[in-house]
Amino acid sequence: MATATDRPPSARHRAPAPPWRASPAVVLQAAAWAGGIAVLALWWRDTGAVVGAAGWLTGAGRITGLLCGYMCALLVALMARVPWLESRVGSDRAARWHASAGRWTIGLLLAHVLLIVLGYAAQAQVAVVRELGTIVFDLPEMLKATAGALILLAVGYTSARAVRRRMRYETWYHLHLFTYAAVFLGFSHQLALGADFVSNAPARAAWYALYLSVACLVLYFRVLTPVRLNLRHRIRVEAVVPEGPGVHSVWMRGRRLDRLDARPGQFLRWRFLTPGMRGASHPYSLSAVPRDDLMRITVKTLGDHSAAVAALRPGTRVWAEGPYGALTAARRSRRKVLLVAGGTGITPLRTLFETLPAAPGDLTLLYRARSPEELALSEELEAVAAARGARLVYVLDAPDGSRARITAQRLRAIVPDVDRHDVYLCGPRGLSLAAYDALREAGVPASRIHHESFEL
Repeated sequence: MATATDRPPSARHRAPAPPWRASPAVVLQAAAWAGGIAVLALWWRDTGAVVGAAGWLTGAGRITGLLCGYMCALLVALMARVPWLESRVGSDRAARWHASAGRWTIGLLLAHVLLIVLGYAAQAQVAVVRELGTIVFDLPEMLKATAGALILLAVGYTSARAVRRRMRYETWYHLHLFTYAAVFLGFSHQLALGADFVSNAPARAAWYALYLSVACLVLYFRVLTPVRLNLRHRIRVEAVVPEGPGVHSVWMRGRRLDRLDARPGQFLRWRFLTPGMRGASHPYSLSAVPRDDLMRITVKTLGDHSAAVAALRPGTRVWAEGPYGALTAARRSRRKVLLVAGGTGITPLRTLFETLPAAPGDLTLLYRARSPEELALSEELEAVAAARGARLVYVLDAPDGSRARITAQRLRAIVPDVDRHDVYLCGPRGLSLAAYDALREAGVPASRIHHESFEL
């Protein structure tokens, strides 16, 4: 089980994007910047001479308002869970883009409100508080826009890392969904009051096209695609099997599951339709290659949802979305491969260990755990290693309790030519950070250390 929060978040440990030939990240970023420049060009075209403090404040307010509206569209597009984006760019990168777009959106929103109120107040020569009331209650569509702004600010506040850590995932998830309502409430005031749209029919049409395109992405990939997937495959819990202390595998039965197009290393978002678990979807990696009628995830108890997984009953209906993630064989660039797993980070690497094309001796799995009892799926791994002529190395704490650390020296002792390997890395945050640093010290280029590093 590798959830999104298992992976290392710090900037220096982020895996580089796949080569530009395989990833559209650069093209997408260039398109986003081009859209922002087009928005600024629209303001420039429709703005005459700017005179006095009121003019400068109002002009700056218009700029920040236009950019905020544009960022709202990008923000929602990045929430659409477009499989092509998440598998080609990577779920971690898409999540970081979404988080960055959210910060920019909130900053531009605050700047827009402040600058417009100050500009209008200076122009009318009235008190700022009085002008704020006039804007909110007298101008068309402003009550809805105010409600939308307050919702966006609330979502932004709860997404701050310090606040997010103190909230249950389900609470944060449901609050986050109000972003859609906020954008909807704010859209009409952009066209009703935006000086760049009132008398500019092409600009108005382009704005409608932008927002309708984003709405179509959300409708198709967040609603229609999951509905089609679940009607086609009709997934239900088959059995829950204990794998170790606090670790359980969930076997699920469905129809034509091999047509999910889930690649080894990917994950899906799972919603178990039983009381207490149907409220939000959670990401778990596949821990076995899907068969025609069966697939499996392996989950460690880390919170309320993962603890409830152990009590799932056979026959429980399952709602799945995906597959997502770019931790797949497509990132491989070398003949030799090292897989480094910690805890239940073994689950996506378990499928790669079974399926990555490799000659005998070219594939090594290093599995870090505190004790033999915590080696989930060890019998399966040993069978795969024996069948494929691959190496399986366990790194366990000493009997006296002293911690076995993954260091550059240990890596070179296990895999002397580690610097000539591609490395796939998945595990708890602390282990992943330490292993990444050890790999870099051992000479493995960052471009060949593959992991997805982000936080929800």
